[in-house]
Amino acid sequence: MTDPVPPRHDPRQDWRTEGVPGGSSPSPDGRGAGRGCLVQLLVLVLVYAAFGFLYSGVRGDGTTSVDYTVFTQQLDAGNVASVYSRGSEIQGTLKKPGEVPGGGKGGTYTHFKTYKPAFADDAQLWSEITRQKVAVAAEPLAQGPGLGETLLVSLLPTVLLIAVWVFVARRMGGGLGGGLGGVLGRKPPKPVGMRPDGGRTTFADVAGIDEVEGELNDVVAFLKNPDAYRRLGAKMPRGVLLAGPPGTGKTLLARAVAGEAGVPFFSASASEFIEMIVGVGASRVRELFAEARKVAPSIVFIDEIDTIGRARGGSSVGGHDEREQTLNQILTEMDGFSGSEGVIVIAATNRVDVLDAALTRPGRFDRVVSVVPPDRGGREAILRIHTRAMPLATDVDLARIARSTPGMTGAELANLANEAALLAVKHGQDRVTQKNLSEALEKVQLGAERPLVMPLEERRRTAYHESGHALLGMLQPGADPVRKITIVPRGRALGVTLSTPDTDKYAYTAEYLRGRIIGALGGMAAEEVVFGVVTTGAENDLEQVTGIARGMVSRWGMSERVGRLSALPGDSRQPYGLLAAPRTLDVIDAEVCRIVEECYEEARTTLRAHRDQLDALAAALLEHETLDEPDAYRIAGLPSTAAGSER
Repeated sequence: MTDPVPPRHDPRQDWRTEGVPGGSSPSPDGRGAGRGCLVQLLVLVLVYAAFGFLYSGVRGDGTTSVDYTVFTQQLDAGNVASVYSRGSEIQGTLKKPGEVPGGGKGGTYTHFKTYKPAFADDAQLWSEITRQKVAVAAEPLAQGPGLGETLLVSLLPTVLLIAVWVFVARRMGGGLGGGLGGVLGRKPPKPVGMRPDGGRTTFADVAGIDEVEGELNDVVAFLKNPDAYRRLGAKMPRGVLLAGPPGTGKTLLARAVAGEAGVPFFSASASEFIEMIVGVGASRVRELFAEARKVAPSIVFIDEIDTIGRARGGSSVGGHDEREQTLNQILTEMDGFSGSEGVIVIAATNRVDVLDAALTRPGRFDRVVSVVPPDRGGREAILRIHTRAMPLATDVDLARIARSTPGMTGAELANLANEAALLAVKHGQDRVTQKNLSEALEKVQLGAERPLVMPLEERRRTAYHESGHALLGMLQPGADPVRKITIVPRGRALGVTLSTPDTDKYAYTAEYLRGRIIGALGGMAAEEVVFGVVTTGAENDLEQVTGIARGMVSRWGMSERVGRLSALPGDSRQPYGLLAAPRTLDVIDAEVCRIVEECYEEARTTLRAHRDQLDALAAALLEHETLDEPDAYRIAGLPSTAAGSER
């Protein structure tokens, strides 16, 4: 592969680029351009301040304001040469310079201005002016600023503000050539992240999703050797849609494809195309694809495409014109591919179900690749990638951590490794140990510990609550093994019981799901069996129970009364009952209540039959606060699965 080229940061573009030939840019964080903009703005402000100071000095007429008493004293002394009066204002000049009142040494004045008080006698003043033979002027002795000067001074701040706004807009948008939309539609560029060693991301930086890599290897091969495909008349898909939950590595995969093929990579978030002026997003889409064609073969990556790619025509609410025009422009650009330009569009979304059918049809996004959370081996490989720059202690067992993290995505595993490193630094260690990884896993899965002092009675009730969860989890056939029990408050919970499977599971039986419900109701059942009360501590348990039971009845066909129907949407973000008739909803609710009540009764019956084991677990929790898997099973007098899980 060719040597990596630094990311390109053109201030006029709204997308990020990587590997574009001949690109040069300022500092990656863009602070150099920002400092230059601030310096020039400061210069403008200083120029305006200096102009105001000089203008005030130039137009000064040398007139000194004096008290009316000082004026009458100068008049009586015969030192007034001329006066002019309009209303209560009196202007005048002296025959000999007078001393400025309070002006200090050398302070004199010739031109003065004062105001006649209302109680002064006009006849007496006129008599004295006539007696002293003072010249009465017909025009003001000191002229104020003219109309042109007044307009200049009043409009200058507004003109400067407009100039500053245009200047900043030009810095952000690369000029006014695009009209007002060009000014408002621009954003400062963001660099595409690269590896710490400066190299580009490749498939070596991706793990846990080998089947997805296999799907994308075709794209890499086409970009590296397009002639081999053209000779046989094969055309590469115009678009590849990466669909999967957040954190599964969709963006990383797109960058890895470009890095593996050694082609330029243009990256933009779909939300960045949406502006308040209709047509701006479509214009920016045209510019993006035009730039990609100039350096083809290349890859255009659009993240979160569901932001603009939602199905059209489903809402009458205004404000969708800009989004739809932007989507139409993307469709038009993809229709313009003939398959020989070498430009491939890769998009990512976690809501593939809401995308417009015109976007996902063959000829646009021909290939949809599902990116799912990794399996056990994939999680171990991901952990090795994210810990390869960390000094690990000899006791670190990443395979053990991978077994304890079913369902975690690559982003969550990266966060887990980083939390372990932070804990090692916090404890003053020079290596990351297995204990750091275990503590980080507890923090990620259970939440951070809270320094909360609970009354003894509440601690006792919490101990029985968690013991009820744990004991039923140990006794239910096929249930997930109990890994840890604690009554140390974590996150929003006063206590936590952690159960995880030994192996990854992809399908669940009705018996397993009923066991999950029974275990989740164990805390409430234990409180009722021991104390005869039910507290609010079961709120999260009931939410989990309701979700499982409703899924069994309405989605997975596990209710004989409802039958093998999919009566409710699988997406929790859709309104409840969207697909079902009101009568069907009543039946679903009745079946959900029946399943939950049966499981709750079984939980109470089981705990009453094993009261000694429940008391033993609660007493141990009150003494030690936290029990690991071997200790919990030993105290309950049940065989532990820990030995088997280590194999």
